[in-house]
Amino acid sequence: MLAADETFRWLIVALGSGILFAYPQLATIAGVQGVVVYAIASACPLFIFAALGPIIRRKCPEGFVLTEWTKQRYGIIAALYLSAMTLLTLFLYMVSELSAIGQVVGLLTGLDGLPVMIVQCLITTIYTSLGGFRISFITDNIQGAMVVGLIAIATIAIGVETKIDTSLIDSSGLTKPSLLGWQLLYILPVAILTNDFFLSSFWLRTFASKSDKDLWLGISIAVGAILCIVTLVGSTGLIAVWANLVPGADPEAPVDGAVAFFALLEQLPAWVVGFVLVMSVTLSTAAFDSLQSAMVSSASNDLFRNRLNVWWIRAGVVLLIIPVVVLAIRAPSILQIYLITDLLSAATIPVLVVGLNEHAYFWSGLEVIVGGLGGIFSVFLFGTVYYGNAYDGGRLILVEQGLFAEGWGAFGAFVAAPIGGILWALGALALRLSFQWVYAKVKGKKFTALDRPIAGAGAESVNNEVEAVREVDAIDAGADVSGKGKGGKFV
Repeated sequence: MLAADETFRWLIVALGSGILFAYPQLATIAGVQGVVVYAIASACPLFIFAALGPIIRRKCPEGFVLTEWTKQRYGIIAALYLSAMTLLTLFLYMVSELSAIGQVVGLLTGLDGLPVMIVQCLITTIYTSLGGFRISFITDNIQGAMVVGLIAIATIAIGVETKIDTSLIDSSGLTKPSLLGWQLLYILPVAILTNDFFLSSFWLRTFASKSDKDLWLGISIAVGAILCIVTLVGSTGLIAVWANLVPGADPEAPVDGAVAFFALLEQLPAWVVGFVLVMSVTLSTAAFDSLQSAMVSSASNDLFRNRLNVWWIRAGVVLLIIPVVVLAIRAPSILQIYLITDLLSAATIPVLVVGLNEHAYFWSGLEVIVGGLGGIFSVFLFGTVYYGNAYDGGRLILVEQGLFAEGWGAFGAFVAAPIGGILWALGALALRLSFQWVYAKVKGKKFTALDRPIAGAGAESVNNEVEAVREVDAIDAGADVSGKGKGGKFV
């Protein structure tokens, strides 16, 4: 039972209605190679939470958010920087989730998806406000089972009803390796692995686990399930092309590959379409309530240190939903939104996790902030050089050409972000140490910047003053704070 609970928690967080767009779309671009790489790159990074979760919990036993460890290790400024990146990522994911469900409703019914988006926001706001993360956990099991049912019924129906033109299989080129397919072997693992660090709901489930063993078991089963689900969903892009329902990777084609899944559904009986619609709304609701709760918890703990009444935070998130809905109506492809958040994380996370190494005790918050911002700036520099003008260099940060354009633009962006971030961070480290050395010489003091800090001192100490308040907020989020160092909520 515990393993099932852990599995469904991870399954729901990892899957949203956006998968019905992003995975089939990539399949029409990169073919079988893209489907396989995307599936593996989506599922396997979850193991990082099983590996690093216990380490961070030992380093920060009283914390229940990732920024709590960041604050202890790097200081308040770095923690606020990470909070800003996390909240921005959650915001963009909320946009993508609402945009996806709006498109689902529009494609399957021909109706305006806006009313459904508004109703979903109202419902999730009400029950997450009343029950917090507890109610989200309760619904996870039911919604996880419905996700499996959705994929199973859709798979059977498509297999029975869809007619594939075998002559299109070879001519489509989707079974052959491609330049983009090889590039994805690097892009997707880096993008998804680093971006998972920004998703507070993953950290929540990490520290909600009863034990490290349960965490490993739950994630392992979830990884297997996610591999199967996203592979099946991605394959609908291939089938749609081979059934001559979607033109494929041609950017000038009138039918976008993102609607491949729904192009297949139009060939199915009405009851199947209705069932898929209900399941899609349920899936989107499950993902959206986790994002809402994660944003409330992150803002409460990270920005206001749990000193502001949580209802004010909830009210702020409700107001934030207004621009979320507005942007969701006008949002670009779901895949592009994912890629924007991936670039942010690819620049920030590598310089952040350096601090987990005990030998990098001299690594400071300055390096984290300069490295993260420098990584994004490096993408702009690369784009400016690669495309020959600053305008296209700026567009590359927003991945406006997505993965459609030929060449090395997207690949170069995901190389420039982490490597550029590390180089900027090393430059900041060199300047800081040089300044401290000169300052020590001028003042006639001992240069101590490279001295190993005393264990438990400085930034590693726990702020006892806010401990009681933090526990109250953790209990509201459903955390187990009955004993020091036991599983809490890590959002």
